[in-house]
This record gives sequence, structure tokens and C-alpha cells, in this order.
Amino acid sequence: MNRVAVTLLLVAGFAVAAAPPGVGDKAPDFALQSLRGETVRLSQVTARGPVVLIVLRGFPGYQCPICNRQVQEFLRNGKAFRDAGAQVVMVYPGPGQDLKSCADEFAADKTFPGNFHLLLDPDYQFTNLYQLRWNAPKETAYPSTFLIDRRGVVFFARISNSHGGRTTAADALEALHKHANGK
Repeated sequence: MNRVAVTLLLVAGFAVAAAPPGVGDKAPDFALQSLRGETVRLSQVTARGPVVLIVLRGFPGYQCPICNRQVQEFLRNGKAFRDAGAQVVMVYPGPGQDLKSCADEFAADKTFPGNFHLLLDPDYQFTNLYQLRWNAPKETAYPSTFLIDRRGVVFFARISNSHGGRTTAADALEALHKHANGK
């Protein structure tokens, strides 16, 4: 086990790794609310099959146009993700006050298939758990994507330290297919 995996901090009652999860690491479990008020727990979603976990910038004071394009691209490929047996979990972080109304605005022009979940991360609970807080003016979280198998183990991880450099739907689908074929 590497040093990062062993090093834990206690933050707001959560045990968190000192670094974001990487390939081969167990993804920290979490439970967040959907826009409809349903609690979604990562461990329950991974039990159904692989999960594509996308961390958006959420609401840094405006609706991120790059997040919008990324989400629209994943939605356009919704059938391919369903055919791959994958659940797509998108985390929308931001300050707790008015986060739901901001997320409702973000989702207003989008149709989420049944295997897609847009979850709220009020006051950065998830973002801090995954060590993805981009603590700078007009920032919330580093845009990131993790692919997680049924056992809760990360088999793909990409964290962008800028607004660009995000995982595309094609990247995620390729990683899902390679994983399914044991490559």
C-alpha cells in the first residue's frame, strides 16, 4: 500500500486521503442529494456496474460554459454509456446557499437519462473528501473524472488543474471498453 493511501486526515468527520484517489485506489464512499432530493450513495451505484464519476466546477459564481459543453457531450453519448452498463454520476459543487437553484438552472436545458445522476455538493463536502478543492477566487473544484469498478476501485483517473483538459465521452467509453475486456 502506498504512503498516500495510508495517510488519512480527519476532516469534518470524514476520513479522507491526503491526495485524490488514483488508479488502483479504493474510491472513498459518499452520499449526496440529487436534484430531486434523493440520496445517492456511490457504493450502491457501483454495485450495479461501473461508474463514471465526473466532478464539475459547479457554481463558482456563474455557470461554467466548459462544464456545460462537457455535460452536453456526455448526454449525447448516453446510449453508449447505458450499453456499456455504466452509471454516470456528475457532482455539482458550490457554496450551500442557493446551490440547488444554481444546479436547477444548469440542468434546465438538459435531459438526463436514467443512468445519469446530477448530485449536489453543498459546501464542498465531497470535493474536500476527494481532495479536489480549487481554493482560489471564482473556483470550486478541479474538473476531474474517475472510472470506478463494481468493487469500488478506480481504474481511470484524470484531474485537470485548469478549466480545460477534461475527459471526453470518447475517453471514458474507451476506458470502459478496455476495462470490460481486461486490458
